Amino acid sequence: MLHNLSKTNSIANRFIAEIRDAAVQTDMMRFRRNLERVGEVLAYEISKTLEYTPKEVETPLGIAEIEMPQDNIVLATILRAGLPMHTGLLNYFDSAGNAFISAYRKHHKDGTFEIKLEYVSCPNLNGKVLIVCDPMVATGASIAVSIQELMTHGTPSKIHIATAIATTSGINHIKRNLSKNVEIWAGAIDEELTARSYIVPGLGDAGDLSFGEKMQD
Repeated sequence: MLHNLSKTNSIANRFIAEIRDAAVQTDMMRFRRNLERVGEVLAYEISKTLEYTPKEVETPLGIAEIEMPQDNIVLATILRAGLPMHTGLLNYFDSAGNAFISAYRKHHKDGTFEIKLEYVSCPNLNGKVLIVCDPMVATGASIAVSIQELMTHGTPSKIHIATAIATTSGINHIKRNLSKNVEIWAGAIDEELTARSYIVPGLGDAGDLSFGEKMQD
């Protein structure tokens, strides 16, 4: 199932606009904070799908009954670009377990690429709700390979993918390569990819914009 936040106007529009805006992107701290806020918005939306049970809370004047979320959650992120969004999700799901994956594109001279995994840290996922965040889902290859690797650590009850900007082709790749028990939450969806599989209009390199440029291989 696909949830496209841009279909309904909300304050998330502002955060998405600012992470796209080349003039605003020059402020790395603001870029990171906006990605964090996108993560917070997506966390709130995902929270509506969780399981809840009633709990009695004692106030100074009596007893209030409140529906409380019951799911055990694991938040996973793809390094390094996903860290600000991961922080936003963790701000809301503050007792969640955490998983981290180093996944990157290894480009070849013919213009093709493959996804390389170098590091995975993950708790047991059996019966957990897994939320995987990556600010950009371009081809969908990185996040599909990452989730397939995470599945070696157990079988979650539900998988959510949280992203700031996705493409239709990336979403279709995920649907073809992962189980139907996956929900995708996107701040916006773009249609175009360049020859090197970068999103247009997109926003650029989320990792570089968050943490500075890296040396190229």
